[in-house]
Amino acid sequence: MPSAETTRTSAHEPDPVRPTKADEVAAAGSEVIGGPIGRHALLGTSWWTPVRVIALVAIGVFALGLVQKAPCYNGAWFFGASSQYTHACYSDIPHLYQGRGFADGLVPYFDRLPGDMEFLEYPVLTGVFMEVAAWLTPGSGSIQHQEQWYWMVNAGMLMVCAAVIAVCVTRTHARRPWDGLLVALAPAFALTATINWDLLAVALTAAAMLMWARGRSLAFGVLLGLATAAKLYPVFLLGPLFVLCWRAGKWRDFGKALAGAVVAWVVVNGPVMLFAFEGWSKFYRFSQERGVDFGSFWLIMAQNSSDPLGTETVNTFATLLMLLCCVGIAALTLTAPRRPRFAQLAFLIVTAFIVTNKVYSPQYVLWLVPLAALARPRWRDFLVWQACEVMYFLGIWMYLAYTTSGDAHKGLPTDGYHWAIGVHLLGTLYLCAVVVRDILMPERDVVRRDGEDDPSGGVLDGADDVFVLGAAARPPRHAAHLAGPHAPQVEWGTSKAADNPPGSL
Repeated sequence: MPSAETTRTSAHEPDPVRPTKADEVAAAGSEVIGGPIGRHALLGTSWWTPVRVIALVAIGVFALGLVQKAPCYNGAWFFGASSQYTHACYSDIPHLYQGRGFADGLVPYFDRLPGDMEFLEYPVLTGVFMEVAAWLTPGSGSIQHQEQWYWMVNAGMLMVCAAVIAVCVTRTHARRPWDGLLVALAPAFALTATINWDLLAVALTAAAMLMWARGRSLAFGVLLGLATAAKLYPVFLLGPLFVLCWRAGKWRDFGKALAGAVVAWVVVNGPVMLFAFEGWSKFYRFSQERGVDFGSFWLIMAQNSSDPLGTETVNTFATLLMLLCCVGIAALTLTAPRRPRFAQLAFLIVTAFIVTNKVYSPQYVLWLVPLAALARPRWRDFLVWQACEVMYFLGIWMYLAYTTSGDAHKGLPTDGYHWAIGVHLLGTLYLCAVVVRDILMPERDVVRRDGEDDPSGGVLDGADDVFVLGAAARPPRHAAHLAGPHAPQVEWGTSKAADNPPGSL
């Protein structure tokens, strides 16, 4: 039974943020279902909680993405080289069922594949996911029938991942559950969800973010290690987390997270590494050996140069650019007037990896969608970025249609595809710029404007700084970048919690 003190405290807890009251785009969009919520509405008294609503919306929108693939399912994957591109419904999943030996019962990493690709070129946990789907696929009938079943089985498993992602984002910011709709309704999310198996790593990363927000450092590390065993990009989240814990002095929690990540990754990868090292290492060798590919600014440079850079040179320059971005993010973290939120830095570091990489497959947008929803939960900025990603999604398929249609030249020529890449880059960098602005001007951050500090920060939420550089090292002061007597006041620094309550604005 709760004590009187607990009851009094809960009575003064801030109300959940209502997006139709705080976001003009959300308010305008709500007119479809009757308009913004009224002040006399009874919240939390129905079965239709935000988590359940958003999970169902995510499943519904995911299903619409499956419908979008229908022209390919009914023939374009199997007949005609360019029809799967003109219908914008391409997926790796049915093609790799036979191409990576699943149709023949070959064991990933252990059995050598016929053809140019000697072994499966995916991380181990993704390979396990693919193999489980193959076990659930009927082995009878034509190869087309089996590939159709394989795609459907994978789609069902990936739908579960999509629901997990939406639920985790919804629950990460306790006072902002409706931000999960950004994920559930993201058009690029639905369009790219079944191109490949990236949703597995995204779901594990979203679950890891939720665990960190709940203060469960070890569970965060274990889930992040599993996510890294499914895709490489989640490991980059440890970088900004290290700098944030450095600034806040939370070394014990970072150590638990790091240990959990290492142990989980080794448990998954160790047996395969030990008994099938050549097959296990194929993913890492393939990542180094593949040349400049679709979606990157490196491709624009290569296709407009008479003497394009070699693969090793591009690898070197891409690594240097990524390191520069890491240094920049670390400097931003240690010098910002208020310690950045974990979700903001997670978004920035993954974006840096995407932008500097030598390839950008359209499904890579899935990596960013949940992080963007937590870093900048503002519908206008989110939809601007999503519009750019949808344009790129159409651009790459139209370009491939052009290159595979022979003399007919149906689709988008090379110059047009370069513009599509440019739109993707500009949209992504725009969202990065807004996030960086929020870090430098905390009063512009919509999450902190509602009175919170770092709801996804776990032990970092409301913690005092112990190490800062630059302007942040000066005595605490107000930062009112907006004029007027009612301009928001933002405090930070090393002031005591009693004098500077966590999340005060």
